[in-house]
Amino acid sequence: MKISLGPLLYCWQKQQVADFYQQVAASQIPLVYLGEAVCSRRRELKWGDYLELAQMLKQAGKEVVLSTLALIEAPSEYTELKRQVDNGEFIVEANDMAAVYLAKERNLPFVCGASINNYNRASLDILQQFGMQRFVMPVELSKAWLQQVIQEQPSFEVEVLGHGYLPLAHSARCFTARHKQLTKDHCETVCREYSKGLLAQTQEQQPLLRLNGIQTQSASCLDLRSEIAAMTQIGVDVFRVSPSSLDCITKANALVDTIQATKNVQDFSMNSNLGITQCNGYWFGEAGLAVHVNS
Repeated sequence: MKISLGPLLYCWQKQQVADFYQQVAASQIPLVYLGEAVCSRRRELKWGDYLELAQMLKQAGKEVVLSTLALIEAPSEYTELKRQVDNGEFIVEANDMAAVYLAKERNLPFVCGASINNYNRASLDILQQFGMQRFVMPVELSKAWLQQVIQEQPSFEVEVLGHGYLPLAHSARCFTARHKQLTKDHCETVCREYSKGLLAQTQEQQPLLRLNGIQTQSASCLDLRSEIAAMTQIGVDVFRVSPSSLDCITKANALVDTIQATKNVQDFSMNSNLGITQCNGYWFGEAGLAVHVNS
């Protein structure tokens, strides 16, 4: 199994992003997703900046995938999408069907992101014919679902989000801007003020959701590190860590070290003192915000 680092889903300052990926380059993480996957109005980094980061990571020995927007809303965004697909060097993670069809038209391989609703093997087999090399499972699906879908060994790889805040939905409206009483067209990129999104609570002050611009995330962090042994048995190829801080690089590095050092993958969850996981119910076929404690 490989460890991957998903695209940065938050709006950080340009220098902060550059420093972050310099540390990623020095890490042991073999697979890195890079690019703006949430909102085109986040212009801290331009397309050229992402290409420079991609080249830097490639020179550091990383496999780089360019992630596309999960919601294409304007002709300008579609034009930018075509530039990404036509980059000529890096494979893309298609987070919208527009990216899938652009890649298909050009006979280019691609990764199918979790924001595309793939709920059966027939859909996955069609996407594989289009050129899909790897499939990222939608976060609301379960281990039992995945077992059933890939019980016949597929010709594509399978990736599962295993650590990070769950991306639950995208909207044409920007909830962060509305919170600041701003319109989306004049949002002033206020999401820069929330490096991990804006926490929303119930009337009983219980954490419920995390608002990240037009994206809605889980309030609590998913942690399926103790499930790596089960994932390997099922046939999962890639365990994704979704970045939210520098600490995620340390966690991903530790996973790489543990997997390399553990000859018998069955020992992983037994020997790792990971404690209680949070917000992991979907994987076990339960409510997403449920805390499932492994025995």
